Amino acid sequence: MKGIVLAGGSGSRLYPVTKVYSKQLTLIYDKPLIYYPLSVLMLAGIREILIISDKQTVPLYKKLFDDGSHLGLKVKYAVQKAPNGIAEAFIIGEKFIGKDSVTLILGDNIFYGSLEFLYKGISSNSGATIFGYQVRDPQRYGIVEFNNEGRAISIEEKPKTPKSQFAVPGIYIYNNEVVRIAKSLKPSARGELEITDVNKEYLNRGNLQVEKIGRGIAWLDTGTPEALLKASNFFGLIEERQGLKVACLEEIAYYKKFIDKKKFTKLISEMPNSVYRDYLNNLLKMDIH
Repeated sequence: MKGIVLAGGSGSRLYPVTKVYSKQLTLIYDKPLIYYPLSVLMLAGIREILIISDKQTVPLYKKLFDDGSHLGLKVKYAVQKAPNGIAEAFIIGEKFIGKDSVTLILGDNIFYGSLEFLYKGISSNSGATIFGYQVRDPQRYGIVEFNNEGRAISIEEKPKTPKSQFAVPGIYIYNNEVVRIAKSLKPSARGELEITDVNKEYLNRGNLQVEKIGRGIAWLDTGTPEALLKASNFFGLIEERQGLKVACLEEIAYYKKFIDKKKFTKLISEMPNSVYRDYLNNLLKMDIH
């Protein structure tokens, strides 16, 4: 299973910050936003990851993650020349995906809580697996309609009259057919290759599974200044109460045994003095693994 983080988009709702750098580099409490979706892929055991962004931002991600080997990952990078839609990620990433399946997560989506829904989706996927998350304002999202047996029967993008309250969050699991399907798409009215059209194609083939995400799991979409502030406050409170960090990539790499204790120790020693380093040092002293 390969992983893709699509960290592109114009981020116009976060202007003027996004005039200088990508919204995925904005701070969520104590770390860049992109750490959160990347951590989700890592927790799912995915170690080969492609980060897609624009020409100006890719060098900044390379500065953050290099080739990923320090985390036990293989990280590659690709440029999306314009915000041409989520589905274009599979065309850009065709060579990277090769003959494998792929999980794509949007770089501004955060998931917090048990990820069993994702682990199950990856292990059982045979075509496409997406997820349904109950929202209060379904008009803002891609919405899944279910029949009486709980099977998905339609998907609509930002419907005026939603047929359910289950939105499709920004994480998707596909078999290798997704590359061919993405290549066959025509741009929508807004000039983009829509991920909803990919999902509809799998639905038409009878090969789309939609798993409902239950209570107790937070899905945060960080597309506005208000959402960024709420996410920072949310994670700040959690980390302060528990004394445990969320989306700490080095901790995850050690916990998942992507790196050994020697490499973990070296990673910490190369960090500047900071609260982040102190946290990892405490883990090392307690030898939590």
